[in-house]
Amino acid sequence: MCLGIPGEVIAIVDESEHLASVAVNGVRRTISARLLADDPVAVGDWVLVHVGFAMSKIDEHEAALTLDQIQKLGRPFEEEMDAFLETEIL
Repeated sequence: MCLGIPGEVIAIVDESEHLASVAVNGVRRTISARLLADDPVAVGDWVLVHVGFAMSKIDEHEAALTLDQIQKLGRPFEEEMDAFLETEIL
């Protein structure tokens, strides 16, 4: 199962390359925000992250609700977090 996981943008790593650092459930990773180049991300934004890419911006309330629901899935959430741990855009 492929899930998008909410992450909070904690730093802009490389603005010209659209790279941002996000925190997902306490884990920090550099991701690509290139798909959101028309509406650039900023520190404090929440994004839906899938395989190292920010797919869309979401608000903090939606992020909390989504994270709560996908954590209840159990194993699929754990697998997605494992994939997130292994994915890093350089």
